[in-house]
Amino acid sequence: MRPKPETIANLSVQEYCFSKKQIRGIVEASQFKWTFIWSFNNGLLQVNPPLGRALIEGALLRFLLKKDYELEAGNEYKFTISARF
Repeated sequence: MRPKPETIANLSVQEYCFSKKQIRGIVEASQFKWTFIWSFNNGLLQVNPPLGRALIEGALLRFLLKKDYELEAGNEYKFTISARF
């Protein structure tokens, strides 16, 4: 059996602002790098640049929803994406 494809994504939280209800950060996977803003009050996720956004957006949102109360500004996190980039 062949192993399932996966990519490790590295996420760095730049800012966690409870008054704005936003998390800003950077996520990197393979050769791609994106910035993101997650407005957790209304569940909106903005990912830039658009190149490769479809690869990361769903997995990033699932990670943020699962770990939002554990995230802190200045820390780095890893999560696995079930695809090879």
